[in-house]
Amino acid sequence: MYLSYFGLSDNPFSIAPNPAYLYMSARHKEALAHLNFGLRESGGFVMLTGEVGTGKTTVSRKLLQQLPDNTQVAMILNPTLSALELLATVCDELNIVYEHERSSLKYFTDLILGHLAKNHNQHINTVLIIDEAQHLLPEVLEQLRLLTNLETHREKLLKIVLIGQPELQTLLKRNELRQLAQRITARYHLLPLNENEVKQYIAHRLSVAHGDISIFAPATIKTVFQITAGIPRVINLLCDRALTLSFTKQSPIVPKYLFIAAANQILGEDVVEQRIALPHQWLKIGCLLLALGIGFGLGGGYDFI
Repeated sequence: MYLSYFGLSDNPFSIAPNPAYLYMSARHKEALAHLNFGLRESGGFVMLTGEVGTGKTTVSRKLLQQLPDNTQVAMILNPTLSALELLATVCDELNIVYEHERSSLKYFTDLILGHLAKNHNQHINTVLIIDEAQHLLPEVLEQLRLLTNLETHREKLLKIVLIGQPELQTLLKRNELRQLAQRITARYHLLPLNENEVKQYIAHRLSVAHGDISIFAPATIKTVFQITAGIPRVINLLCDRALTLSFTKQSPIVPKYLFIAAANQILGEDVVEQRIALPHQWLKIGCLLLALGIGFGLGGGYDFI
């Protein structure tokens, strides 16, 4: 709709996971380094957590690209499964042939362990990646732990990557899961982008679409950070809507007021007002504390450096 108007070759803020638009901030690179380190260690689990839309999927896709060629990967995107269903899904992902009428935990476990041993003998690494892992039931997590029991003197034959929202951290603190928690060799909590990273993120996506960050007014960039709190998925949604509104108004750039209008449409006016007001509230509190500090200092004879 707005592409030709702004001279763009593609939609720069689509929420579809297009590898061409992959932006790895310093935080994403650090998260990736932790995961790679964990997979090289002898333990069975590594964990990546973060709020919705912070880029966990981005990191996992990059991880897949960096795994050695001699790696077989099983990917589970919907883990709301029973223990039996999860083991069957692992078999499907690893191309393990099984007889449906013989379905049982022992049957699937034996098949998977046999496959892991076969892969190891052929110098093939096996990695299981589970997205949205906060939805895993405790008994399913325990079943996963049992799968990692097969090991050599040096390492586990199955490495498991758990990716999920912060609730996953809470889940793994449960007493019955303490053995699994002790096997996590690397964990990283992905934080949102900071203000400078938000600017770099927008510039990167626009440049891939043959655009330029000058499409967004400088004041708008600051407002993007305020309202989105640095969450990439929200940045995409609001920037896309703001570009549409700017095209509708035939504005040559995206001004601050149109970005706020776009945010109001998607997030709601109450949310937007609260986020815009928050920095001003902290400024007022800071000034008040400073005034009180100076007052106490003068009254009590303290020196302030």
